[in-house]
Amino acid sequence: MSQTTHLAVSLAPSPVVNPLSPEELAKFQAAQDRAGIVYLSRIPPGMRPTKVRHLMSAHGEVGRVFLQQEDPKRAYLRRKHTSTKKAHYTEGWVEFADKKVARSVAALLNAQPIGGKKGSRWRDDVWTMKYLPRFKWNMLTEQISHEAAVHRERLRIELSQSKTEQRDYLRNVEIARVLKKREEKKKAKGDEDAPSPRKRKELPTQDNADRRAKRPKANAKTSSDAVGMDAVLSSIF
Repeated sequence: MSQTTHLAVSLAPSPVVNPLSPEELAKFQAAQDRAGIVYLSRIPPGMRPTKVRHLMSAHGEVGRVFLQQEDPKRAYLRRKHTSTKKAHYTEGWVEFADKKVARSVAALLNAQPIGGKKGSRWRDDVWTMKYLPRFKWNMLTEQISHEAAVHRERLRIELSQSKTEQRDYLRNVEIARVLKKREEKKKAKGDEDAPSPRKRKELPTQDNADRRAKRPKANAKTSSDAVGMDAVLSSIF
C-alpha cells in the first residue's frame, strides 16, 4: 500500500521596511552631508571593486564604492581578440564618511604610484582621482539611471532603423523579382507573335548608283572607238 506524502511549501513573506523615525532620518541626512566622494577617472586593468575598497580603506572610512564597467561592444572585442576574459572597469566613485578625508586622499594620491608589495600587479600603476565638492551619492544614482535610459533609447532607435532598412531591402528585392518576371513574360510573348523573317528587296545604295552611272560612259566610249576605227579602215581601202 503506497502512502502519499504531501509536502507543505511555505513561502517566506517579503520583509517589511519600516519608515525611519525623525531622529533616524536626521542622523542619516547628517551622515550624507558629512560624506565626500572621490572620482577615479581611470581604473587599472583587472582591478575590481573589492580591491579598490581595500586600498582606499587604508586612508579613511569608506562607504559605498561603484565602478563603471566598460562598454559591452568594447568588452566583446577585447574578449574576442585577447586572452583576458574578466570584466574591466573604466571609472569609479568612492564615498568616504568624511569629506575632509576624501579631499585629502584625492590630493595625496592623485598622479601617484599605487605601490604595494614588490611584484604586485599594480605596483607601478598610477592613481588618477579628483575630489567632487558638493557631489552626493544620490546624484550619482540619478546620473547612472539617466545614462541607462539614454542607452536604452539609443538601442531602441538603432533597432527601429535596422528594421526599417531590412523592410525596405526586402521590398526592393520583391519589386525587382516582379519586374524581372514581367520582362520575361513580355519577351516570351513577343517571340511567339513575331513574323518569320522575309528576304527583303535590296534597296539602292550609293555604290550601286555610282556603278550604274559609270556603265553608260563605258558603252559610249566603246561606240566612239568603233566609229573611229571604221573611218580609218574606209580611208585605207
